[in-house]
Amino acid sequence: DQSWTVIQALAERHAWITGIDLMRNYGQHNALLCGIRAAKHAVIVTMDDDLQHPPAEIPKLLAELAKGYDVVYGTPIQEQHGLWRDLASQVTKLALQSAMGIQTARKVSAFRAFRSEIRRAFAHYNSPYVSIDVLLTWGTTRFSAIAVEHAPRRFGKSNYTLRKLIIHTFNMMTGFSALPLQLASLLGFAFTGLGGLIFLYVIGRYLIEGGSVPGFPFLASMIAIFSGVQLFTLGIIGEYLARMHFRSMERPASVVRQVIRHKEHIQEFQK
Repeated sequence: DQSWTVIQALAERHAWITGIDLMRNYGQHNALLCGIRAAKHAVIVTMDDDLQHPPAEIPKLLAELAKGYDVVYGTPIQEQHGLWRDLASQVTKLALQSAMGIQTARKVSAFRAFRSEIRRAFAHYNSPYVSIDVLLTWGTTRFSAIAVEHAPRRFGKSNYTLRKLIIHTFNMMTGFSALPLQLASLLGFAFTGLGGLIFLYVIGRYLIEGGSVPGFPFLASMIAIFSGVQLFTLGIIGEYLARMHFRSMERPASVVRQVIRHKEHIQEFQK
């Protein structure tokens, strides 16, 4: 869509603009992390580039930040997304609130203002799985949210599909929380208890009626359920092991191809 060409032109025209071109599309949060680390001023503002977050609303975030908060979210008065996108967004926020204990998670948005000092909390974070909102909780508990306008999308279509939002939620849950493992443990305990009750039922029928207890389909279905729970739990454990493997390889969150500043081209590569 010629975005980089436009960024180059703006960076060469305005001294206060720096353009960063990544080697490939690493995802929104990975790209944001790269930009956050390159920022040079006391306050960082993140927003979408499709003007659904009106720049005129930025002073509201800064005014709220001046009250002593470290992070302020611009919560849309009325979101201008489709039904499925809104539903997936709410599920993601619910996951943030339940897994990470973030009380303002239901008001989280991509329109944020926060103090640059917070990035020291994740200065050494190096993983391909990034959630900016979780990383911000590593540095502060002073969160706030304020209502802002949310304009309808004028051009193009959002790259955030329902599938991508579900994947992001799953990555966030398994990458920054032990909640999935805890849920797997609860499932294990629940089905262990269910198995004990079935065993008591079988023994009781045997003692009362004598002979074998009928119901092979019932037993077969229970075995299938237990096997499914075991495979589900192994899948969660495998996901955590895979993330540990990726971290041991030191796979970066992003790699910079080029940095453009006012009237000069600087080649840099991020380690």
